[in-house]
Amino acid sequence: MELTATTGRTARTTREQWKKIWIGSAGNMVEWYDWFVYASFAAYFAGAFFPHGNPTAQMMNTAGIFAVGFFMRPVGGWLLGRVGDRRGRKAALTLTVTLMSASAVLIAVAPTYAVAGYGGALVLLVARLLQGLSVGGEYAASATYLTEASDPRRRGFASSFQYVSMTAGQIIGLGLQIVLQRTMSDAALHGYGWRIPFVVGALGAAVVFYLRRSMLETEVYETDDTGGEERGTLRALWRHRREALLVMALTMGGTVAYYTYTTYLTKYLSNSAGLSKSTATLVSFTALIVFACLQPLAGRLSDRIGRRPLLITFAVGSTLLTVPVMTLLGHVDGYWPALGLSLLALVVVTGYTSINACVKAELFPTGVRALGVALPYALANALFGGTAEYVALWFKNAGAESGFFWYVAGCAAVSLVVYVTMRETRDLDLTRVTAEGPSKLTPAS
Repeated sequence: MELTATTGRTARTTREQWKKIWIGSAGNMVEWYDWFVYASFAAYFAGAFFPHGNPTAQMMNTAGIFAVGFFMRPVGGWLLGRVGDRRGRKAALTLTVTLMSASAVLIAVAPTYAVAGYGGALVLLVARLLQGLSVGGEYAASATYLTEASDPRRRGFASSFQYVSMTAGQIIGLGLQIVLQRTMSDAALHGYGWRIPFVVGALGAAVVFYLRRSMLETEVYETDDTGGEERGTLRALWRHRREALLVMALTMGGTVAYYTYTTYLTKYLSNSAGLSKSTATLVSFTALIVFACLQPLAGRLSDRIGRRPLLITFAVGSTLLTVPVMTLLGHVDGYWPALGLSLLALVVVTGYTSINACVKAELFPTGVRALGVALPYALANALFGGTAEYVALWFKNAGAESGFFWYVAGCAAVSLVVYVTMRETRDLDLTRVTAEGPSKLTPAS
């Protein structure tokens, strides 16, 4: 009887933890579906909001608006990180998905250049600013929630589902794109078909909003009584400025590499390698499915051997392989060689994506954890991740496309220095906080 009762409690605890991971990840999936749909469908709506002319210039205009959304992320990181630390992770996560739904609706109904001139581009810009605000808070709230809600010895595994859900959102977007490409004419896609995914995103956000209203708050947050009125404030974050700078530095190489091999890859294969849009999309779709499956495996590995070995492996691989991989991708002539090279790059990037969420969350005490992750991460993304696609197109337009490959490798090299010198965070106890942050787990934890 006692054994049966213990087994039952264990099963309930496991179900509860999976429920927290699922609800937190589901919202993240919708957030990043909308975020990446903009990038993956830009090739179809770029001409709808700007005058006809140079296709590369049109793509640069839409990429510029994409980058502007990133510069709203630090504002979102500050505002929503503050909400997460003062009002709870649940409140922040519910607010982020509401903002994302509104932005998706705006893009879906935005008028074209032929109807409203640059008015349509203005609506597009407002929508991207809302998306930036939302995602700026979503990343940190989700990273914090998944890290706090998990078993202390399985934080790497649990938090890896953040990038599983992010990638799943992109896979759904690419999958929808493939379906539309095969069921609609090219003219129809350029004319109105590109609006369909944004309608789908708005509906998905509404469903997740409903789910998140009933989600459970983390016990780590509910039992924490430190910080008082300074919870979630910039003054409190200033006391942990070293950790904040560390978040920016360790994000630099990872975010550039991630956006290069995800959001920009489809355009690169189409615009530079000369593959058809449908083939380039299929390559990204297949590679991302494998990539998503790798995240929990790498996250679980980090629970066994530590976070630093995976981060260092990523940085070394990205520094040495980016230039040859990107050069070869620019000359591929079919699906299989493009897929092989893409998978090689994404396997390397997994060393960063699978664990970066928990590493950042593990650096801060509970009262400033959401803000501590949100603001410096958003700043790093605004400077490096959000501009990656624009920088790539700028180099291409200038006739020096290979310069971008060296830029990505250089960013990874800078982060490598940080990974080598930073402390290991796997064994930190998020429930035992000192003035310097979390202390180490005890063997009985």
